[in-house]
Amino acid sequence: MEKIAILGGGVSAMTAACYLTEQKDWQQNYQIDVYQLGWRIGGKGASGRNAKMGQRIEEHGLHVWFGAYVNSFKTLQTVYKDLDRPVGAPLATFDDAFKPHSFIALEEYIKDTWQSWGIEFPELPGNPADGDLDPDFWDLVRLIYYWLKQFIKQMVSHRSEKRQVALQEADLPWYQHIASVVKREYAEFKEDVAEFTEAVQNFIDMVTDDDEQANHTSSLDSWLNKLRKWLHDEFDDLLEDNADLRHLYIGADLAITTLKGIIADDVYHNGFGYLNQWDFREWLRRHGADENFSVDAAPVRGFYDLVFGYEKGDFSRPNVEAGVALLAIIRIALCYSGGVMWKMQAGMGDTIFTPIYELLKRRGVNFHYFNKVDALLPDALGTDVEEILITEQVALAPGLTEYQPLVDVKGLGCWPSAPLYEQIAPEQAELLKAHNINLESSWSNWGDIYQQAFGQPLPHRKLVKGEDFDKVIFGISVAALEHLCPQLLTLDNKLRICAEKVEAVATQAYQVWTDVPFSGLGWTDLPADGEEPILSGFVEPYDTWAAMNQLLCREDWPAPTNPKNVAYFCSAMPVDQYPPTTEHGFPAHMKAIAKHNAIQHLTQDMYNLWPNIAEKGSFDWSALTDPDEQTGELRFNAQYWRSNVDPSERYVLSLKNTSQYRLNTHDTCFENLYITGDWINTGVNAGCVEAAVMAGMETSRAICGYPEHINGEKGFLPYSVRK
Repeated sequence: MEKIAILGGGVSAMTAACYLTEQKDWQQNYQIDVYQLGWRIGGKGASGRNAKMGQRIEEHGLHVWFGAYVNSFKTLQTVYKDLDRPVGAPLATFDDAFKPHSFIALEEYIKDTWQSWGIEFPELPGNPADGDLDPDFWDLVRLIYYWLKQFIKQMVSHRSEKRQVALQEADLPWYQHIASVVKREYAEFKEDVAEFTEAVQNFIDMVTDDDEQANHTSSLDSWLNKLRKWLHDEFDDLLEDNADLRHLYIGADLAITTLKGIIADDVYHNGFGYLNQWDFREWLRRHGADENFSVDAAPVRGFYDLVFGYEKGDFSRPNVEAGVALLAIIRIALCYSGGVMWKMQAGMGDTIFTPIYELLKRRGVNFHYFNKVDALLPDALGTDVEEILITEQVALAPGLTEYQPLVDVKGLGCWPSAPLYEQIAPEQAELLKAHNINLESSWSNWGDIYQQAFGQPLPHRKLVKGEDFDKVIFGISVAALEHLCPQLLTLDNKLRICAEKVEAVATQAYQVWTDVPFSGLGWTDLPADGEEPILSGFVEPYDTWAAMNQLLCREDWPAPTNPKNVAYFCSAMPVDQYPPTTEHGFPAHMKAIAKHNAIQHLTQDMYNLWPNIAEKGSFDWSALTDPDEQTGELRFNAQYWRSNVDPSERYVLSLKNTSQYRLNTHDTCFENLYITGDWINTGVNAGCVEAAVMAGMETSRAICGYPEHINGEKGFLPYSVRK
């Protein structure tokens, strides 16, 4: 039997554990032990319940899933099915735990004013677990063309009846529809009819020949150039003053640019990874995107905000690989099932990690909490990880042999925001509380305090290959490599370069609960069904806001406290722009900055979104929920804010030309080491749940051969190779 040590309890590590244990006879082959810093699993997706504040949900940031997260949905649906909670229990099924979300709002700064651009995606039939992230190249072209056709049809509908182009739906293949529109309505295009018709017809002839369609695209490019010129000629003078036309024009221009770019850069043969030599905005410019309206349009800025795509967290340095961005946008917008987004119906810890933990415990996986990994050491030959050094952060209370991490909140197993001190040795628990020690922080001075109090260092343990483990799954994020694996990096040049090139950025987040319902905030740009927004592209430093009122029913506020609205905000955090502090004081210093930024955001910017409780330069603090009934700005102290500066908490970036340095799970020179996380090479290569799940699946497959197929993993390969 092989012993597998899993270091860390984030999405990738837990996904690997799920797939390793899906085989009925897995325990005959493996013993699995998870070693976790602090008192909860979850990694960057961990959440907690604050018992002193109505068991409210406190997150690392804003977490929503996209309807194109095929592997994530498939994995979690299996977890819920196998867990088989009792009928009527909270979040008994996957359908209880996730609900589709269709309304996204983007912010535009037009004529010195922030204006909202609401986009309501249609809810599509189908289960996202059954989706496909590996469409054929020409399937992608057809999908993009479909949306381009819709944009143009809506644009001309805004024109007068005299100039309207009748782009009727045709019961024809998409490429024949191009010809029918051109032949029927050609006068509107103001080009030489013979030349244009010939170009479109040549394209049709080529793409209807399956053997030639990938090699002949010049005619399509010619048509796109003429279409772009027509759009400029017909609509340019109307865009600044007509928001509807501007939005449609931006959509059409970005669709044209995308089609032209994937043709010009021969993505069919080169693969999307070829595009990663350019930043996404840089790539858009290369292929003629409108500099005035499209290159920095709200959808583009919104994507950079979505992936915290700012080098070192500096908002003046946007940086995302073009191939990563383009493939992600295509998949998000065109390959989703159900809703374009899906909202969890409790905290991410409650919705994702509680069922995973409960299922893995039932299957026989061992969890070791309060085990801080200090170092991985190689053997003398440099071919295996020989030892894992661990600090045992606390001793358990007398009589306990295992830490029980969950608390019950209204019938749901949840992770607390702080350790359950009653399960910790009393003298240590009192010391932890007295010094407000954060056992999840790399900057904690708990070791020094413990030494002073007890006259000896915290106990350490050494896991040894052949005794405690045979294989190691390193499920801690990339930013921790330099701290935990310096000796491994010295021996493995590829791993060292990966650690240097694949960067991660600090983030900041805050949550506010209000006694004012959402309807009283003053936000009026809602769709017909009244769905509350997820918004991005707003002013820094907090560019993203989500109304998360579906969570209030999962909290347990004592009367008379009764929040009627909860809002989440987040963004990247430019840590390097702030002066250095003492080592142990660094997290508190950065958290104070996150708080300052939040207060500034509410007083200086929120009037644009919540005009009923904010004015330029001021905020109605009485609107905030505060059980202690403080007055003025002090009421913000009853809210929640954080800075994610720990190496394991930082968000993994996809900076230009860095995907080439990502490794696969078993690509290091250490035979028994498997790296996993959203920082390794997958078919996504971006910081997100889907990449993390795919990485965990890849790790399991490398160890046990299961699962055989990972949907979307070929996303960065040339299409000739993918076939």
